[in-house]
Amino acid sequence: MNLPSRARNGLNGVARELLRQPAVEKPRRQWVDDVVAWCHQHDIDLASRINSKALRFDNALLAQINDVLESARIAPLGRSLSGLTSSAQAKEGVEEDKATRESPRARRVLVSFPPQPTTGLASESRGIRDVDILGLKLSAFSALIQVENLDSFYEFSPELPALIGYVNPLVVYRGDSHYGGGFALLAEAWHKTRRTHIYAGDFDVKGVTLALDSNATHILLPGIEWFTQNATPLHVPAEQFPNQRRLRKHLAALSASDPLHGYLALLLEKQRGIKQQWFGGEMVCVGLS
Repeated sequence: MNLPSRARNGLNGVARELLRQPAVEKPRRQWVDDVVAWCHQHDIDLASRINSKALRFDNALLAQINDVLESARIAPLGRSLSGLTSSAQAKEGVEEDKATRESPRARRVLVSFPPQPTTGLASESRGIRDVDILGLKLSAFSALIQVENLDSFYEFSPELPALIGYVNPLVVYRGDSHYGGGFALLAEAWHKTRRTHIYAGDFDVKGVTLALDSNATHILLPGIEWFTQNATPLHVPAEQFPNQRRLRKHLAALSASDPLHGYLALLLEKQRGIKQQWFGGEMVCVGLS
């Protein structure tokens, strides 16, 4: 029987209290009963410390618990497995805590780079790599481009007239259940650089909200003339209607001459939008502020 994580957390708290006093008494509930069951299983005698209402802890008891943990090659008290990767947990001992470990993709993102020839691999217009965000030197990139849809990400090229002013932009998939956490961390780190962050995704209520939530500074869109002719109510899902309030406030704060005003007016007043895969015409970068 592994030492349950809530029992470990409780014992770690007791260890801190024992730095200030010789003994600590805890009521018999939740994690304490987990400790009692674990001690009984491992033949640790609690007779002089336990009654029907409480368990008394002292340094001698914690030393016995640590002896059992050490003999079973399990991390001793004071070392939390929470938030560690599986490999980091393995260095602490043989115990694995899947419920609290860091996801293997927690810091990883999909990035699109210029093509790099690889022996045995057919050449592609862009090279897609799964990378750890800690390995990215953000100062090497002039702008961050987050692409919402995976199919659009695989086809996306930053070599557009609207992006010509950005040298070596960092093109990243915004992510889903697999990569969303890594992108959120990257977006937070990028925001601190105060450099351009361009959102390339659906122009609907959800898409614009995602752009704002990620602190994007610009959104990549078809020109307003093409957009006016091609945007459609079919690309504004009814389930997104309740979420329009925030965007209406954003629209109200914009001057009529702001380039974003025309787009949001069509979206919110005419209920017309366009999914990223249907974009056409010449693209433009529109400020979000």
